[in-house]
Amino acid sequence: MRALTRWVLAGQRVVADLSAVDEAVYVAVAATPTPTLDERLRQLSTAANHSKISIAVACGLALVPGRPRRAAVVGLASVATASAAANLLGKSLARRHRPDRVAGKVPEARHVPMPASASFPSGHTASAFAFATGVASRLPWAAAPLGLLAASVGYSRVHTGVHYPGDVVAGALLGTVAGSVVAGIDEWWPGD
Repeated sequence: MRALTRWVLAGQRVVADLSAVDEAVYVAVAATPTPTLDERLRQLSTAANHSKISIAVACGLALVPGRPRRAAVVGLASVATASAAANLLGKSLARRHRPDRVAGKVPEARHVPMPASASFPSGHTASAFAFATGVASRLPWAAAPLGLLAASVGYSRVHTGVHYPGDVVAGALLGTVAGSVVAGIDEWWPGD
């Protein structure tokens, strides 16, 4: 029993240390002046609401028969899977509070509306990475541009002050796994 208690206490110390690093990076991002990026990242963060960017890209891909059309389907199925996992499961289990933008001194020019949901994991990031992973499973050439877009969406959530970096990392991992699972099912599923 004492060994279990030691492991639990050690785990709590590790979580506390990671949380301290997470908050320090959040504050460092807020403290770094980036007037040229502020408006663009705020726009990107807002455009990613409800996976609008992924849906727009999927619509474009769906216009082309064959692999692009199938990539659109796999990408959107990946978004649905990641979004459900992040919003229905992850946020309800973790219940992490959103960052305090005032205490973190996030410049007001960066602000987007603060979501009411829990902070962990980032649903925007999970969906963006899921879409990138799902589409890239059918269109490997799309991996780099969509991966860069997904990373930019994730960073924009920290830049605008609505997520800690750890929320974004968790969202990226969740989205990549969701996209990989959906892509694997698509490979296994008979027919096109």
